[in-house]
Parts: sequence; structure tokens; C-alpha cells
Amino acid sequence: MPKLAANLSMMFNEVGFLDRFSAAAGAGFKAVEYLFPYDYDKSVLMGKLAEHGLTQVLHNLPAGDWLAGERGIACHPQRIAEFEDGVGKAIEYAAALGCIQVNCLAGIRPADCDPLEARATFIRNLQHAAPRFKRAGIRLLIEAINTRDIPGFFLTTTAQALDIIKAAACENLYVQYDIYHMQIMEGDLAPTLERNLASIAHIQLADTPGRHEPGTGEINYPFLLAHIDRIGYQGWIGCEYKPAGLTADGLGWAKPFLK
Repeated sequence: MPKLAANLSMMFNEVGFLDRFSAAAGAGFKAVEYLFPYDYDKSVLMGKLAEHGLTQVLHNLPAGDWLAGERGIACHPQRIAEFEDGVGKAIEYAAALGCIQVNCLAGIRPADCDPLEARATFIRNLQHAAPRFKRAGIRLLIEAINTRDIPGFFLTTTAQALDIIKAAACENLYVQYDIYHMQIMEGDLAPTLERNLASIAHIQLADTPGRHEPGTGEINYPFLLAHIDRIGYQGWIGCEYKPAGLTADGLGWAKPFLK
């Protein structure tokens, strides 16, 4: 049966962020993920997880100035030192929160940066980060993202993610497979998941168009979730979607998995 984690950056926005832990647990979730923990003291987040019996399954490395539109800095040649500082910060938070995987956002390629230089920078940064996360017992993930939502994002397909992992040639580097993004960029969801299962450490979902909950768009989620079970995926599936209405009202699709 799929193991669902509530994404607190997108779900339960009817209440403040720290109250979303309670809301997620009340809806039946046993795990949570969210974009970034860094605006909160580690002890506060640890307390929320413990209070509500939740496991944290994912957060991202620091990704630059998010409010200004930055979506990661791992492919930025001029910001290697900032990236390396972020690795230490991400490990510190993940270790405190018991979070065993962290996602590295490649970022939007700078306009004056050659694609080959961006690729080399991304690989170099992953080679720096992956062994450090491994020593801390934390998996490092990379995620392909669609260019309709984030024009210019550097990492955009499963094949490209796998190529980057192969080129980095280091242990402890995996794919975070986002069903929503990959439906937009490449489709062929079920065969891609099955073919690359050994490289996929985390899955996220949303329907398209709209990025709302399963059942609101074109993806056949009853089939796909059963397929993910059938091929033997053991990890968590993060519900990284924007509820079409009130979060609780849109959880009918998930109730069989939240018992």
C-alpha cells in the first residue's frame, strides 16, 4: 500500500505552517515533507514531529533567494561556496529532524552560463555533497522539474537526471521522481518508474493540469498507485499538490491509504 507524506508547503494552508503538523496528523498522515526547514529553530520542528507522531521524509537544500524567484543554485558556477555552506546546514537540520533524504535543486541556469559549464558545476557540487550526506546517513536526491512552471530550470527529464548521476560517479545519489513534472515533460510514467526503480528514492505526486490532488486531472492515479505498489517501490510518496479547495475536502482519493 502506498505510504503517503503530506507536503506542508502546499497542503493545509488554511492554517499557519507550524499548525499544519497537527492538521496532517489529524487527517491520518504518518509522515510529512516540505520545501525548507531553515526559517525555524530545529528544536521547534523536532517538537512538532514528536508531538504528533510524524516522520519527516524530505526537505530541500538551501536554494538561494526563493522569494525572489531563485529555484536552486547547484548549477551556478559563481555560487559554489554558497552551495557548500548549504550542504552543512542541510545536514545539520536533517540529522536533527531524523530526515534521511534531502533534495538538491539544480536551479535555473544563469543566462550567461553555457549549458556545459552549468552541467559541470552541478556534477562538481553533487560530488562534494553526496559523500558528506552519506557519512551522515542521509540520501541525496536530484529532481527534474518542468519548464512550463519554471522556465529555464536546468534539470528537466528523467534521462538527464540519470545521466548526471552516472557522470557524478559517486554513491548516495538518487532520483526524486515527481509524477506531475514528468507527466508534463515526458509522459510514459509507469514504464519509466518501473525501468528506473533502483535509482528512485522518493516519489511526489500531483495531477495535471492545475497541480491539484489526484482525480482532478488527466493522470490515472488508481492505476499508477497500484502499479507503484506492484513494482515493489518501498519509499514514501509526497503529496506535493495545491488543493483545489480546502485540503481536507480533497482527501477522498487518499483515505484508503491513510487508515
